[in-house]
Amino acid sequence: MITSEPMSYSSDRHKTLTAAIFDVDGVLLASPHERAWREALQDFADPNRFTSAMYQAHVAGKPRLSGARAALEALGVPDAGRHAVAYAERKQKRLEELIHAGSVAAFPDALRFVQAVGTLGWRMAVASSSKNANGMMQSIRLDSGQSLLNVFSANVCGRDLRQGKPNPEIFLLAAAELHVAPAQCFVVEDAPAGIEATRAGHMTALGVARHSDAALLRAAGADLVVTGLDEIAVDELADGRLCRRPA
Repeated sequence: MITSEPMSYSSDRHKTLTAAIFDVDGVLLASPHERAWREALQDFADPNRFTSAMYQAHVAGKPRLSGARAALEALGVPDAGRHAVAYAERKQKRLEELIHAGSVAAFPDALRFVQAVGTLGWRMAVASSSKNANGMMQSIRLDSGQSLLNVFSANVCGRDLRQGKPNPEIFLLAAAELHVAPAQCFVVEDAPAGIEATRAGHMTALGVARHSDAALLRAAGADLVVTGLDEIAVDELADGRLCRRPA
């Protein structure tokens, strides 16, 4: 059962939720992906034209090569498909340099929410197209002393899939490895492509608007949009309902 606005229950689609699936970049971690994409643009386009809004609308959540091509096309670069491979490779090199330099941090609200959901006894999965996600999560330690990477019952990050987001394959795989029906899962995403993939997989979509992009997430079909995960009513979640905490 879900609510799309504070304490206002949807009458057409009632679901009892029992499991959670988390994206990584922008949801759990403030990673340097966007910065790496921007700085790798040198020799392809003016990096100053690569804005956060462009990243969220065209790149975030997509596999690396798809994101590279989408960015170049959005910037109007001629022969974007031909340059996408080189751009993607340059981005990956720059990302690895930034990760090595320690440019990764966890969102405190995300860590609190993950631990709260875990306390409910829910099964949780992490699902990201990024092949760097596991390494970044391994570096984040929780209050319990274990790494963020180890709190999830299923991990489908960095898998070589037939299709990336907005195709739902990655989330359907996560649900299967959790042994939970897709309709019983909610997915936490910060990118329109991830929200579209969630809805295509017949799951409940929770959008986290960390970049003043709530309108984009709603347009993509998010069931509920928050600016931080502390806004979720965990006591309602215990009864299988996703809704906003009362003001």
